[in-house]
Amino acid sequence: MSNVETIARWAAVLTPEPAEFRMPPHNVEAEQALLGAILVNNDAYDRVSDFLRPEHFAEEIHRRIFEVTSSLVKSGKIATPITLKTFLGDHDLGGITVPHYLARLAAEATTIINAADYGRMIYDLSVRRNLITIGEEIVNVAFDAPVDHSPREQIEAAERQLYAVAESGRAEGGFQTFSMALTTAIDVAAKAYERDGKLSGISTGMVDLDKSLGGLQKSDLIVLAGRPAMGKTSLATNIAFNIAKAYRSEQRPDGTLETVNGGIVGFFSLEMSAEQLATRIIAEQSEVPSYKIRRGDVTDEDFHKVTEAARQMQHCPFYIDQTGGISIAQLTARARRLKRQRGLDLLVIDYLQLLSGSKSGGQANRVQELTEITTGLKALAKELAVPVIALSQLSRQVENREDKRPQLSDLRESGSIEQDADVVMFVYREEYYLQMKEPKVGTEEHVQWQSQMESAHAKAEVIVGKQRHGPTGTVPLHFEASVTRFSDLIQADHLPEQM
Repeated sequence: MSNVETIARWAAVLTPEPAEFRMPPHNVEAEQALLGAILVNNDAYDRVSDFLRPEHFAEEIHRRIFEVTSSLVKSGKIATPITLKTFLGDHDLGGITVPHYLARLAAEATTIINAADYGRMIYDLSVRRNLITIGEEIVNVAFDAPVDHSPREQIEAAERQLYAVAESGRAEGGFQTFSMALTTAIDVAAKAYERDGKLSGISTGMVDLDKSLGGLQKSDLIVLAGRPAMGKTSLATNIAFNIAKAYRSEQRPDGTLETVNGGIVGFFSLEMSAEQLATRIIAEQSEVPSYKIRRGDVTDEDFHKVTEAARQMQHCPFYIDQTGGISIAQLTARARRLKRQRGLDLLVIDYLQLLSGSKSGGQANRVQELTEITTGLKALAKELAVPVIALSQLSRQVENREDKRPQLSDLRESGSIEQDADVVMFVYREEYYLQMKEPKVGTEEHVQWQSQMESAHAKAEVIVGKQRHGPTGTVPLHFEASVTRFSDLIQADHLPEQM
């Protein structure tokens, strides 16, 4: 075999077969039918204007017709073949002029009854074309990715694109009748009546806190702030696990699950590892101190309590993301993914100052960055229709005051936290500060100090500094430091009468 024949043979083997050409999904007839219906009766436009955009049409001339029609209708003018033709210019329509084409669309239109169906079909086909484009881009970027472009970045970019496609064209906005609003309000009240504690929101598992807040409300951004060692992570963990433990759902007629009590919890632990968080929860549930669990310094009885608590907890819908230093964009993408794949009723972020914005900058830009973060969290709460609890540090100026109880002005780095939050709560424990002020033993001051310590022992305060839905005030709680557990404080006037 000659060299020429060998080369030709190898070329035939290496040259791929030409791929079968496939037209992207489209329906020109549906586009023509919709545009014709609109040109005959502009009321048809109102049936699709909430979700349909010019870019959803496959044909360029149809995009232009719909765009001009939209402009005319929105400006209060009539859109007909006569009013449109002066705005469209010249297009190559296979020997047909634009005025002739518009006249044909109007002449062949039948009725506006099916306008919404045609519009939804056009939108659905546009989504499919977008999915094809995104898929091709994912393949091309994966083949030719630059060295500094990690696969994780590509995955997150693809998720953002897919979510943008999923969210575009939603038609839930606009006016609704008052009767619809009344129906929704009655449904909320009925669900509150059926839910444990008779609350409109999700119960925190603490009666007095629920009375103050009415439960955790959907779409609320709740900021839980405090100085280090006050117990804000412990309180957030207690609330989150109480909600996950109380989770109960029912199946809807369409086969999906609806939460009827408690909820599915997503917990972004940016500071602690998932193992540390789990140890805290085990300690709280088993009543065995976490330091003993970590050291292995447990009795047989303690070990039985720990294993029994772990057995009861393993099926709770409590999901932990322990990735540190993530951006608000990454957090948003992961929360959306959890909502889509598992469901979501409560989101907790520990803590807010460990998040980063979309743009890197120095300390001078930290205020703008934190504004972006809090605005993003509030938007996420509304988008996912779940309460978001974001923990926050307080500035050191608290330590310089005689009264260490925190105030809204103590929120660190940005006023946007106070502005964007629907609820701001502070955790305060007098006992912590008294421990550091112990006078000399045997003095009168020491006697007074002991009395103050006894009064403050195992007590905490949750100060509601801001609340859009109700009053502010202070909620007393019991705090058991050894197992980092907050619970309702038993007041003296609530105790049974002594015989």
